[in-house]
Amino acid sequence: MSSLLEVEELTAGFGGTPVLFDVGLELRPGELVALIGANGAGKSTLLGALSGLVSVFHGAIRFGGRLVTGLRPELIVASGMVHVPQGRRLFGTMTVARNLLLGAYRRHDREVRDDMQRILQYFPALGDKLEREAGTLSGGEQQMVAIGRGLMARPKLLMIDEPSLGLAPKVVDRVMEIVKTINQDGTAVLLVEQDVVLALEIADRGYVLENGRIAMSGQAADLRQDPAVRKAYLGI
Repeated sequence: MSSLLEVEELTAGFGGTPVLFDVGLELRPGELVALIGANGAGKSTLLGALSGLVSVFHGAIRFGGRLVTGLRPELIVASGMVHVPQGRRLFGTMTVARNLLLGAYRRHDREVRDDMQRILQYFPALGDKLEREAGTLSGGEQQMVAIGRGLMARPKLLMIDEPSLGLAPKVVDRVMEIVKTINQDGTAVLLVEQDVVLALEIADRGYVLENGRIAMSGQAADLRQDPAVRKAYLGI
């Protein structure tokens, strides 16, 4: 199967200072791929580079066979690659409905409202909260809005950064179930997640990022059993 996303020898960072070095990865249509690593390893920077938010100094990013390196973020979204950022980044004083609709800001078709109803099937807890200000919701509900907003763009690839951050364990389990369902329904997912066990349980494959470089990759089940991963990230 041809790759949906191809990253080749990517070096990227801030203010002329690299944070990522010669990163290479690929993701095929319909896959759920986990990106794991310690805090400061460069995971969020990598998603930012893929989204056009972080400067790329060298290398190539191809999406759907098209070179997207250096494109403006809105054009990357239009290509079908959508980023759900760490910390949710909602507009707290706007309603849940408005926040969701912002995900479809580039769309001009007549199915936007239908898509909102479809997305509420993933997140039924939001059904009676559409007119509430997003900032009044619980952390788990805000995460649902953030993912739903990303889905409103009809992505081929949804990149989700630390969805479990600050959430209670039961809420984390529910959010991860939804992410898995979204993937099973046909949307490819690149998941950055601090809970390595949970990430590798739902992923097909994984990449381990250390100090801005890919240190290891493989099937998720194999990475869960790898002694280096177990020692570094699972405390075993």
